[in-house]
Amino acid sequence: MASSFQQTPANILSLISPFTLSLRSPPPPSTTIMASTPLSLILLTLILQLLLLLLSPQTQAQTPSAPAPSSSGPVNVTGILDKNGQYTTLIRLLNETQVGNQIVSQLNSSTEGMSLFAPTDNAFNNLPAGAINGLTDQQKVQLVQYHVTPKYYSLSDLLTVSNPVRTQASGATGVWGLNFTSKGNQVNVSTGVVVTQINNVLRQQFPFAVYQVDQVLLPQELSPAKSPASAPSPAKTPSGSPNTTTNSTGGAAPAPNDAGGRNLVGWGLALVLGLVCMEALS
Repeated sequence: MASSFQQTPANILSLISPFTLSLRSPPPPSTTIMASTPLSLILLTLILQLLLLLLSPQTQAQTPSAPAPSSSGPVNVTGILDKNGQYTTLIRLLNETQVGNQIVSQLNSSTEGMSLFAPTDNAFNNLPAGAINGLTDQQKVQLVQYHVTPKYYSLSDLLTVSNPVRTQASGATGVWGLNFTSKGNQVNVSTGVVVTQINNVLRQQFPFAVYQVDQVLLPQELSPAKSPASAPSPAKTPSGSPNTTTNSTGGAAPAPNDAGGRNLVGWGLALVLGLVCMEALS
């Protein structure tokens, strides 16, 4: 009995051979998967990804034109004038008529900006005696508003602006306007009663421009001596005719949407890649 259980090296090897075979590693799964994946499927996936990239809304979206940089914080109208000096009379009128506050309020809600033509103290002193004190409160408001336009104009804009230019002032005849003419780089402003030059730029940064004038812009409607022949016609409303003024931000008209061009490019690339795939698989 003892001899029947004797284990020889040959017997031991025969016993462990099945276990050795069962422990052999299977082929790498990646090789099997790659071998079973058609080349055409890989290329099709690449084409679809390329199309999604080219035709996605993020790719086609147009970057809007950025407006001209504006100064941080609210505009201090009287502070600009006070810093440059010689505008004490205008500052007083802006405060008395509340037009200064109206400008600040409108600047905070408007996308067009505003412009102010600021007469110096000498300009007010050169008026006939009682010219300002003889005005009613309403007329004082109109006079100050006549020096303000509800749109930002750079100096280069005023060289080519379409006349008459609307102001904040209005009366029985409608909105009161200003006329601008140029000679070289010099800009003149006319009310129909007075003509004066823009002699100095106090501020030229969107949304607010301030220009010095050496005469008070006295409108014909408030002038004791009216001269209808030389007076500018009432400013037209925005719906009357297109405003040809260059935008104060310096931005050109929006560029046409080129999404169609991007689509054509995307489909063209896809077609080329498809032909390459067909050639590779043939």
